[in-house]
Amino acid sequence: MPTDSDTSPSAARSILRERRFLRLWCGTTASGLATWALPFVLGLAVLDRELTAAGLGIVLATRTVGFLAAVPISGVLADRYSRRAVVWWAGLAAALATPFIALGLGRSVPLMAVAAAVVGAGQGACRPAFQALTAEVVDAGRRRQANAAMTLAVRVTTLVAPAGTALLAALLNTWWLLIGTGLLWLVAAVLPPRALPAPAREADGARFFAEFGEGVREARRHPWFLAGLGALAAVIFTGYSATGVALPLVSRDRYGTEAVLAAALTAYTLGALAGALLVARWQPRAQGWAALAGLALYGFAPLSLLLPVHPAVVFAAYALAGLGIELFNVPWFTATQREVEPRLLARVSSLDFLVSYGLAPVGLAFLAPAIDAFGWQPVLAGCALVCFLAPAAAALAPSSRGFSRPGKP
Repeated sequence: MPTDSDTSPSAARSILRERRFLRLWCGTTASGLATWALPFVLGLAVLDRELTAAGLGIVLATRTVGFLAAVPISGVLADRYSRRAVVWWAGLAAALATPFIALGLGRSVPLMAVAAAVVGAGQGACRPAFQALTAEVVDAGRRRQANAAMTLAVRVTTLVAPAGTALLAALLNTWWLLIGTGLLWLVAAVLPPRALPAPAREADGARFFAEFGEGVREARRHPWFLAGLGALAAVIFTGYSATGVALPLVSRDRYGTEAVLAAALTAYTLGALAGALLVARWQPRAQGWAALAGLALYGFAPLSLLLPVHPAVVFAAYALAGLGIELFNVPWFTATQREVEPRLLARVSSLDFLVSYGLAPVGLAFLAPAIDAFGWQPVLAGCALVCFLAPAAAALAPSSRGFSRPGKP
């Protein structure tokens, strides 16, 4: 497939040389490191008997609740006011709340839970604001490379955060590691640049639900968006849940070692890194269909757990799943930034994050009882089938071929 000038390797390399985008990228990376490091730091606290396993579950659950509650609110605020200001206040809130998690460690789980909810809210508020800010900082012709760089940073943090936390744990105690995640949130708040002048946004006193509803109506104007979001939700509800619940069980019961679990997750991350690098340089003609085909590759993950295959097959399947998710993510984000009305972009992005992230814990909650009731083989077969069929069904929607409304490039 041919590529155009904005997807050339030189363009992909030079996007990180632009000072404004580099600041935004570093801020996003800092927030990602803080997000991924916190569960591992708290896990170390469990090992050190400073926190119980039940306490860990409560703290992480309240963080998720804070995230989901803040995403739609942030979408409205980031469209009504400055997106840079939303990032500042969200990062600052997470930075100021983090020391209270450290303060409650070994003393008060309720204090830790409340603080974690604020940190989660800061994380959730940043996501749609960062997405909309990228569209303001980067011109339309370079957003594909910008989004690829952003998702590349996310995947690198999934490797660096656990390893970095483990290394630092040899030098610092849990309290200081928690303070370190707070400092990362402060970096995330301070670094992103002010956006270029943007189209005027409404700043009236309309109620929150009315303004969020306007974002929902904008999303409904794009059949490809609704179809793609439905496919993504189905894959997360099934495929992601299979990874979270079934993979540890299969690793333990079939292969007799947790090494298969660790290696499969590492293969997934490496596949995602490869996908981000590939999609930065390759733009197919039917980019929407190619993205949905990439999303369907996630079906190989639960499929590889279904039969007694060599562990290498499981690793390859998870690498394919990681590759495919980035072949979907980057065109998806880029198309959203291109097609959605700029003044509504944060609200539509918040709807995206709310559905995709919101269904993840629901799927995890449902999968374990389903395995107990029906057995893991029928459940995994169903998960694989949904992962293959949902993107195929989304490809039938009008405008899904190019993730673009008729008449637009």
